[in-house]
Amino acid sequence: MTETTIAADMLARLAQGKTFQDLAGKVVFITGAGNGIGLAMARAFAACDARLALLDINGPALQAACTSLQAEFPGVQVQTCVAAVNDEAAVHGAVQAVHAAFGRLDILLNNAGISMNQPTLKLSGELWRKAMDVNVNGVFYCAQAVGRHMVEQGSGVILNVSSMYGTIAAPERAAYCTSKAAVAMLTKVLAIEWAGHGIRVNAIAPGYVKTALVEELVAEGRMDLDALTRRTPVGRLGEPHEIATLAVFLASEHAAFINGHVAVADGGWSAYSYI
Repeated sequence: MTETTIAADMLARLAQGKTFQDLAGKVVFITGAGNGIGLAMARAFAACDARLALLDINGPALQAACTSLQAEFPGVQVQTCVAAVNDEAAVHGAVQAVHAAFGRLDILLNNAGISMNQPTLKLSGELWRKAMDVNVNGVFYCAQAVGRHMVEQGSGVILNVSSMYGTIAAPERAAYCTSKAAVAMLTKVLAIEWAGHGIRVNAIAPGYVKTALVEELVAEGRMDLDALTRRTPVGRLGEPHEIATLAVFLASEHAAFINGHVAVADGGWSAYSYI
């Protein structure tokens, strides 16, 4: 069975089952939704009959994602917002527009982010600031803007996408590791600060996932797929739909007692003391 078939089967089971029926009608705001993990999340929540608000900096990719979702899930409600998550004013404007359209905001999937590899002694201040601006400030701006509405309505779930490299170190990833570790800590701060308002905040920390970007890097010879596969205990990279189904669970009532947690989904990478 191919990974495409597995993903389709997973979506069919989500749509047919009642395990996550509490997500039906919920308004889900997803950043970085134009492709990869963000789009996989949109598909998974659409399968649960949620209403979608999708944000991405890439307008054409976002429109293509919207078109594909409406074709795959007829009747799904989708609103799109083209904006950069590190543009505070644009984020607040997008959140206001979504709230005005749907009347509420139930779930935020803070997925947008950037990755970079650079030896620390060659890492420019500009690249360092960009990593912090997108990966940390972007998550903060979105959480703050959506959080205001969640506090007012007395409920909500926020899932921030960190990384396994927010929990373990790697050479030449000073900016990326530091920014993703900041996301993990921000998650815990918000979790304890907003719990009294009926809001849960958790993070997902993926390992290497087979997105279009990763496949492109492999094709260009900038990433060694065989080496990554050997290093990962389960013997393969993750699939976007596997991260998406974890998000569905954490956003559902089945995870009602999970708060302030960083859920690592890396195939055992960070557990393995590799020699």
